[in-house]
Formats: sequence, C-alpha cells, structure tokens
Amino acid sequence: MSAMPPEQAGRLGPSLLDRLPPVVRRPAYDRSKLKPGMAHIGVGAFHRGHQAEYTEDLLEARFGPWGSIGVNVRPPALAETLGRQGGLYTRLIREGDRMEARVVGSICAVVDSVQDSAPALAVLARPDIHAVTMTVTEKGYCHRPSTGALDLGHPDIAHDLAHPQSPRSLPGLLVRALELRMASHGRSLTLLSCDNIPANGVLLGTVVRTLAERRGHALLKWIDANAAFPSAMVDRIAPAVTDADRDQVEREFGYRDEAVAVGEPFRQWVIENRFAGPMPQWDLAGATLVSDVEPFEHLKMRVLNGAQSTLSYLGVLTGYEHTCDDMADPLLVGFVRRMLMEETLPTLRPVPGIDAAAYVEQSLARLRNTAIRHRNHQIATDGSQKIVQRVLNPIRERLGRGQDVTLLAAPVAAWMAYLARASARFGRQWPVADPYAGRIAAIADGIGDDAAALAGEILSIDTIFDPALAADHAFRAKVAALLQGFLGTDPLGCLRRLAEDDSSLSKSSRKPLS
Repeated sequence: MSAMPPEQAGRLGPSLLDRLPPVVRRPAYDRSKLKPGMAHIGVGAFHRGHQAEYTEDLLEARFGPWGSIGVNVRPPALAETLGRQGGLYTRLIREGDRMEARVVGSICAVVDSVQDSAPALAVLARPDIHAVTMTVTEKGYCHRPSTGALDLGHPDIAHDLAHPQSPRSLPGLLVRALELRMASHGRSLTLLSCDNIPANGVLLGTVVRTLAERRGHALLKWIDANAAFPSAMVDRIAPAVTDADRDQVEREFGYRDEAVAVGEPFRQWVIENRFAGPMPQWDLAGATLVSDVEPFEHLKMRVLNGAQSTLSYLGVLTGYEHTCDDMADPLLVGFVRRMLMEETLPTLRPVPGIDAAAYVEQSLARLRNTAIRHRNHQIATDGSQKIVQRVLNPIRERLGRGQDVTLLAAPVAAWMAYLARASARFGRQWPVADPYAGRIAAIADGIGDDAAALAGEILSIDTIFDPALAADHAFRAKVAALLQGFLGTDPLGCLRRLAEDDSSLSKSSRKPLS
C-alpha cells in the first residue's frame, strides 16, 4: 500500500484530508459545509463502524444538514482522540487478507459529558437537532432484562429521581433534554436506539416515559405528542480496537489515527418507519425502512448473536481467545449449527427475502473471518443483559409449546459457569465485566460445587430469569446437569457427550463436583 511521505505524515485531522494517500478513501463532499442535524450518544467503535458510515454514504449520495454531534457520556473521554481529530477517523474493513481504508467525516464534533451532563443536554436540547441515535449497550437503559421495565432501584435512576436537572443515566438524560425542548422551542425529536435489544424502541420509550411520569403529567403528555421511539436492528461485527490496529494505520498509510474503527464487510440496518420529524434518508445508503422490525431482529439476535454468545462462553471455558478460534473447532461449530437449526430457527417468524437456514450458514461464515479478532471475553461482557433476548426468549417460547430445549440450555449453563469460575471459590480464573458478576460470585462462593443448588440460586435472579421459566423443572434439570460438566475439568467432554446423547441431560445430578 502507498503511505504518505514521511515529511507529510502527522495526526489525522481536517488539514490532512487533502494529503491522504490515494488508497485511503476520503469524504466525497465539502465537509466545511456540513451542518449538524442529529446527535449520537455513545460514540464507540460500533457506531463509528456502522451508523456513522451509513450517514457518510448518505451525505455522499445526497448532501444535506445531517452531520452528527457525538455525545460521550461514559469514560474514556474522547476530546484527545476523536475530538482532537475534528471528528475524523479511519474505518478499516477486513476480510481474509483484504483490508479497505476509509476516512469518515460525518461526525462534526464531539462533546465529552462524562463528569457533567450539562454539555450533553446543551446539544440534545438544540432546535436544529431533529434526531438522537444511541449505542450505549444493553445495561445503559437501566431496565430489568426479564421484563423491560425501568429499574427504579438502579443507583443512577435513584440519583436522577432526586436530582433531575443533573442526570447520570441515559433515561434521565433524555427526559431532561425533552423537558428542556418542551420549555424552549417545543420542536419534536426522534430517539432511535441502535443497541442489540429486541424492540429497542419500545424499551427506550418505556424507560423514558416511566421516568418522565415521575416529573409530571404535562411532560409525559408532551412526549407522547412530540417524540417518537422507533425500533431498529443493526448488524456488523466490530471488535474492540487495539494498539495494533492504530499502529497498522500509521505503518500502512503514514498518519496517526487514535480513533480507528474496525469491522467486517457485511452490514445491515433495519429501521421502523416511525419518526417525529425530519430524518436522514438512510435508505438511500442501504438501510431498510419497515413497518415491523421484529422478524429481522429476532433472526439476527437469536441466530448470529446467539451463536456469538454461545461460542464466547464455550470458547473461554475451553481456552480459546477469539471467535475465529472457536470456529476452527469442529465440535463447537457442529454444536452451534445444530442448536440453531434444531431449536432456534423454529422460534422465528419468516423474514421477507431471507432463507433462515441460509442465514445460519452465512452467519457462521462471518464468524470464521480470521481478520476480525473478536475476543471471546469482549462478546461475553454484560451477558446478563444479552442472554434474555438471545437465548432465554426462544427457550421460553419452546417450553410453552412443549418442545425440547436441551441444546439451548447449554449457553445458559456456560454463562453461569463463566461467571462462577471468576469467583474466589473457583480461583478467579479470569476477570469478567457484567452487572451481576458480584452477585453471582457471591452465590458461587457460598454454594461451591453443588451444580444443582448453584443453578437454582442463579435462576432465582428474577431481573434476568422470568419466574415461570426458572420454575420449569425440566429446564432447571438440564441447566444443572450441563453446569456440572462445564465447571469440571473437561468442558468439551461435556459438550461432546451432549452431542452424542441428549438423553444424558434428562438426569439432574446434585452430586458435588470433584
């Protein structure tokens, strides 16, 4: 590849755009004329590799006032990385030996609001901001995963109820911004979740309205009349960026970029066509506008994301570092394919234009991409917030129809083993990041190797597990039997036995592990 001459090399920024090497694609519009029309909360790697690039394609296809202001509300601060670069960053697409570089310019500015909500509120309340998109991960909604209701006991929600003018939570931030808009210019606002949560628009609307109701009927009435919460399904594998990625840009292209984003070639964005006012025409850039997102999101979350979560826990338990390493193991691949084909696909509604079995194979092929080094521990992060939509909902549906869930019980047990093995009782085998990590570690420390008792206690966490599901005897027995195997010295042997003989899981063992 052709890099910049050493005398021209420097930090990526607006002044460097005209001197980028020809191999790096640059904005095909006059960025000096770009004006903001929306804001995005959570300017992480996924947003930079997905929605911001869709917006870039839109601006190139039909230029308009749809630049985005990135709002950062969680550490680390972005002022010295993306902010210092004027919102510019390099998006790398990798597949096999191929790499494609593009500098994206759709982010006009970045506002850090980690310590103080005032900068974020100033942006969200602006009359020229017509839409707010967000990628804050599942736990950012401060909800109970089992029901989707706002968790009024969440520390940030408790703070926002007491101090509504200086919110800490996403729901509190949005409610205060809507209140400021109502009190000033009164312009409508579309709030579009881009997180991996089924019916994410419904969830967002629920937590915002629940909190707003505590502020008075007038605000709630105004929100109902002037705000929209469409649902959306987003898809692109975008692993966490490493120093090696940043170093590669400098080595290959001759400039330094501290805000690189990495992703696979595949991308998809399905958006519910329900807005409160002007919106970017992302359909001109390849997004799909539909009246019902649910079939698309269930297909993606239960198949692709279900496979990712299953592989991440089983992969860590068997010593693999990345998804592509998991996909090189015939036993793991065979198990996941069978789980998806036999138990997951029958829970899905037909999706127009998509063959579900072919989608399974396409998803597995994407996970084999050795150029995307997606760490199992990264995918396993916040599993308590992900497992409901990816695994528990299809389990609940199958049990309601009297169908078997032997295979789908495996990722549930593997998730339990993953968190339990991080406890002191099991030697703190690896660090974990999950809102329920401390609680499950305490359970494991107290119960130890009794797999049935351990599974039962974890299943009793009703913010994750629906009580009716947790009380299902057959489900509890399958999870306990698998958990015993996954906590032992040969997790792959447990999985191999499962693949050979499902009936072995029909027996619930309360015998302590050796």
